[in-house]
Amino acid sequence: MNESVSGGDTPVIGQPRHTDPKTIWVGAASGLQNAILPAAFIMFSSGGLGILIAAPAFFAIIAVSALFSYIAWKRLTYTIGETDIRVESGVLSRSARSVPYERIQDVSLEQKFIPRLFGLAAVKFETGAGGGEDLALSYLTEEAGEELRQLVRERRDGEAAPAAVSDDGQTASDPEQTEAEALFEMGPRRLFTFGMFEFSLAVFAVLAGLFQYADTFIDYDAFDFNALVGWVTDRGDELGAVSRTAQWIGAIGGIVTIFVIGSLTGMVRVFTREWGFILERTARGFRRRRGLFTRTDVVMPIHRVQGVRIGTRALRYRFGWHSLSFVSLAQDMGASNHVIAPFAKMDEIAPIVETAGFRLPNDDTDWHRSSVVYLLVGAIVDALIMIGLAIGVYVATSIFAPEWTMLATSIPLVLGALISIGTLLSWRFRRHALDATQIMATKGVLSPSSQIATRLKMHSVEISRGPFARLFGYATLHLGQAGGTFSIAGVPVERAREVRAKVMETIAATDFSQLESQRA
Repeated sequence: MNESVSGGDTPVIGQPRHTDPKTIWVGAASGLQNAILPAAFIMFSSGGLGILIAAPAFFAIIAVSALFSYIAWKRLTYTIGETDIRVESGVLSRSARSVPYERIQDVSLEQKFIPRLFGLAAVKFETGAGGGEDLALSYLTEEAGEELRQLVRERRDGEAAPAAVSDDGQTASDPEQTEAEALFEMGPRRLFTFGMFEFSLAVFAVLAGLFQYADTFIDYDAFDFNALVGWVTDRGDELGAVSRTAQWIGAIGGIVTIFVIGSLTGMVRVFTREWGFILERTARGFRRRRGLFTRTDVVMPIHRVQGVRIGTRALRYRFGWHSLSFVSLAQDMGASNHVIAPFAKMDEIAPIVETAGFRLPNDDTDWHRSSVVYLLVGAIVDALIMIGLAIGVYVATSIFAPEWTMLATSIPLVLGALISIGTLLSWRFRRHALDATQIMATKGVLSPSSQIATRLKMHSVEISRGPFARLFGYATLHLGQAGGTFSIAGVPVERAREVRAKVMETIAATDFSQLESQRA
């Protein structure tokens, strides 16, 4: 086979190449993983001869997976052209996809657990069209993936890209490797703290799903309500003999158990997703790496950051923890924003935001709050909805369970009152500001969030007004932003028109054909 298509580590311009041959072994290993459950099912459901039937089935699944993996690898090639990258694949029906370099927003490397064992990574190209991954190469070696990312980025930005390596096999030093400056890291202690705030009851949902199959292994029907009532009746005397103190201890123990299991579940999620988290400032922009079993390596040029979002949750906000995300056309594991600092203090977030070219609000920021009438209308609408729900609950319970009518009816009324009060109190925290270069907005009482965007990178400004808005003189500002949404609700109509005029003035005064020379 010609070296140009053998899956070597050096990209060759204009010649079709295969991905790394170890991709076949990844397919075989995936077949091994997929063969375990079917083989176990055959073994336990076939009596004494189960192992004799399960073993051939187990190895047959692995062999078929390896065969299909080889065929898919053999029929997939990629070509690095002068203006685009082209991928051809397919066995019975061939398909070819070509992506121009100028359309590629991001090139990321992802290493799931099995490919990582073989030193391989998936190279993903995103263009922002349709909000998903437009092209992916599975798999290349880590070195080849990094070289390909560097080459694509250089060709996209119009720089001179090296087409080959030197005779001794060494490439030019990568500025991302030699000039990287760590901006934010999360070690085990930080991850442990993060996990404490990621309480999750997902494990109970899994246990509930497995519980319905309990009758397969034991003589018990999980959905036999009469059997459950009989069990409680038979043990009524035993339960009655237990002291009240013991009952309280059991109840508290159950709550503590739920808390511990929920905390451990959240901690496992955090450690597997965020292990080794590091954010660096490189010559090319921001580089973020994270993951225990699935390792991702994402690079985002600074000039492609459209905006920043700072969020938190009710409990972690009380301890000063926040998250920082960048808005861009590229995606981050299916999400529309790149998580840059998932669990950080504001003094750690501030330098990252400044590096991205944005400024956090300060004491001199000229804030404008939402219309009081807008929040009052919202509170009234919320109250009316809950009153209607309370009426429905009252009618239903008075027919089927009159003894529960008062309690059931009071619940939506209390919730409606709390929601309405919360809506009115949010007036103080729902505000926006406009300075010479950016627009900012904040909202939220228990878990406030902020969004900042550059006026220059806005695509459009829209003012929308519904029936109540037209009646009471407020509007919603919709700011067109690449890769995300930015809306400010309840703005007095005169203020909305003022913001639109200033933002459009910034956009109209800019010659966007000259922006390429202004990249950071």
